[in-house]
Amino acid sequence: MKRRGFIKKLCLGGTVMSVSGALSFPAYSERLEEEPFKMDFAPHFGMFKNSAPGGLADELKFMADQGFRSLEDNGMLGRSIDDQNLIAKTMEQLNMRMGVFVVDGGDNWKTSLTTGKQEFLDNFLNTCKKSVEVAKRVNAKWMTVVPGFYERRMPIGIQTANVIEALKRGAEIFELHGLTMVLEPLSDTPELFLRNADQTYMICKAVGSPSCKILYDIYHMQRNEGNLIATMQNTWDEIAYIQIGDNPGRKEPGTGEIHYGNVFKFIHEKGFDGILGMEHGNAMPGKDGELALIDAYRKVDVQ
Repeated sequence: MKRRGFIKKLCLGGTVMSVSGALSFPAYSERLEEEPFKMDFAPHFGMFKNSAPGGLADELKFMADQGFRSLEDNGMLGRSIDDQNLIAKTMEQLNMRMGVFVVDGGDNWKTSLTTGKQEFLDNFLNTCKKSVEVAKRVNAKWMTVVPGFYERRMPIGIQTANVIEALKRGAEIFELHGLTMVLEPLSDTPELFLRNADQTYMICKAVGSPSCKILYDIYHMQRNEGNLIATMQNTWDEIAYIQIGDNPGRKEPGTGEIHYGNVFKFIHEKGFDGILGMEHGNAMPGKDGELALIDAYRKVDVQ
């Protein structure tokens, strides 16, 4: 059932209520019931905290009213089961999809899977199993995987082989449930092992599983290698998920150097029907900044 068919709202004394009275949340005097975006942009919690200050469900309802059809939540694995259930129930009511959350057992930001040590492999696989439970609870399909830092005392080929073997084991867990881990090359520090699209493409080919694909974060790839459209074209058959952020600053499209109109046109023409996660901050503070962010996405949405 479509969201607008499910929720019929009445503005009464500053409160928006469903016809049945089942849902009640603050009225958004500005911009009610915007048309859905053509591309499936996914905000995260906190992005609209001033426009929707009533908590997780309130913010989800605001997102949906502004035309967003998905959510991503990197920290979902660490949320309480009650919060996970609340998010899942609200998203189902709003006809929204769940984007990525991060498979993080505490080893993502240290030297770990590159070493080949059993302790790191065991922790990774256990975290994959926990992630399956959460994915089922919140109806997620994709989970972000970060293999950690380089082991500088070990040849790069050995490190790469260690990562591939660990990911093969992780893919076996996710395959059983029709889930996909997406590997994210990052630019936060040169110590990160996974940094380039071609490197990630090669690893996905070596793992050889439909449950191991690329998360192409446009912000990180602009910082690490640029040439975005050509790089995406070369790695396209392994890209399952895309994230957004302009550079410099890691804010919404239009605040930096990336021509997002052209990038999104390319992605749309490739027939991409997946989620584009809005993994960035707001360029301006407060409610005005949140509305400006929505306007920025309206400007670059495909026509």
